Amino acid sequence: MNLTDYVRRVSREDFGKEFRHQAYWNRRLKTTGGCFFPKDGHLDFNPRYYEAAPLLFRKIVRHELCHYHLYFEKKGYRHRDRDFKELLEAVDGVRYAPALSAFETNVYLYQCQQCAHVYPRKRRINTAKYGCGKCRGPLLFVEKRNQSSG
Repeated sequence: MNLTDYVRRVSREDFGKEFRHQAYWNRRLKTTGGCFFPKDGHLDFNPRYYEAAPLLFRKIVRHELCHYHLYFEKKGYRHRDRDFKELLEAVDGVRYAPALSAFETNVYLYQCQQCAHVYPRKRRINTAKYGCGKCRGPLLFVEKRNQSSG
């Protein structure tokens, strides 16, 4: 199922209304989950939210559909409007998308060169300054991993 079909299904199930335009993935969105374009009616969504937290993504789709449906019904579709706030609460959408950093964490792996013990760390460490806690051997940076907790 592609994104537009998914948005159409959410619109029918949660709003009882049809979504008649297109929905697109937009990796250039950095701090927002989605964006509504009143000029042509299409919606853009940040794929990183779908990858990190699929259950939250449906609430983001509801948020953008609130803008969409209210705009075409000629009601208040902006964040500050009462119509928007009431509809968003009725369909259980999110007011603001949480920061992606809440879902994605970097893990740095270090390994002792003498005893081969592996140290996962959230922050980078200076291998010239710190050594192994077990045998005091020198540490070697192994890799950086991205982990999602959504």
